[in-house]
Amino acid sequence: MADERESMTGGQLKLLLVAACALVDADGRVLLARRPEGKPLAGLWEFPGGKVEPGEVPEETLIRELKEELGIDVAKACLAPLTFASHAYEGFHLLMPLYVCRRWEGRVQPLEGQALEWVRPARLREYPMPPADEPLVAVLRDLL
Repeated sequence: MADERESMTGGQLKLLLVAACALVDADGRVLLARRPEGKPLAGLWEFPGGKVEPGEVPEETLIRELKEELGIDVAKACLAPLTFASHAYEGFHLLMPLYVCRRWEGRVQPLEGQALEWVRPARLREYPMPPADEPLVAVLRDLL
């Protein structure tokens, strides 16, 4: 058990807090983004979002990231927490709350070189995802 808590830095395993958002369009489809080449886990599909920066809460992170990555404006009141993922990667432990958003302003567009796909909930499992994202799919499918 102690080895699970140790990391390359020799101390406690680093906890990484990342916020993710399931954008759901009027047809009930969910937006997935494909991680671009050159990034860790390149080619895998994920829910948009990003690392929670110091001084931010997850909702603020999503508002910032969705603007930067997709060019849309999201109000904090439109972000509904749904579930979270807790996954041990080599060197760090990821904690990722997943929010659902059905309302935003602007047109979704890929601003960081990522491919985007609107996916029916029943087809989400057809898209290869990082290990932390996979358990979120069942909860999301139950909701939709």
